[in-house]
Amino acid sequence: MPRYDSRPFPATPARRPRASTIARIGALLATLAACVAGPLAWAHGDVTPQAVDTTGLPALGQEWRDENPFRAHQRAVTIGTSAYNQNCARCHGLEAISGGIAPDLRKLDNECAAIKDSAKKAACVKEIDDFFLTTVRRGRTRNGAVYMPPFEGVMSQEAIWSIKAYLETRRDKPL
Repeated sequence: MPRYDSRPFPATPARRPRASTIARIGALLATLAACVAGPLAWAHGDVTPQAVDTTGLPALGQEWRDENPFRAHQRAVTIGTSAYNQNCARCHGLEAISGGIAPDLRKLDNECAAIKDSAKKAACVKEIDDFFLTTVRRGRTRNGAVYMPPFEGVMSQEAIWSIKAYLETRRDKPL
């Protein structure tokens, strides 16, 4: 009776990959890196911000407001919707629903919604307004990487507060 090797395949000597195989793998890795890096660079502000037409809104002047003066102002919400879609949605998601690149802005003032005391709730909303304004004006940078570009000098105070008025209509938890 013939004897069979119990191994499923016969042993083969180890081979080194050919230079052409290494070149193909290198090209594939470079292509994958470009596919990943391209959208990330685009998502982090390398796109020219779009102008925001604030016609129909009262002028707010040179001094930056501490709180959103356009809260529940219908014209501001309309302008803010357009401004958000043109300048913010690529990172923060359509209708402020994040796809994971940047924070979900519907949750921006969720902590305020849970506060029962009206004075404390108002203070919380004011603090969130300040945080929002500071972030949009100055941007966010960590360890030299720009996570959000600054929009001061690019967008007017009226445009920025209009975006906040829009976001307030998209809240995850209504106040």
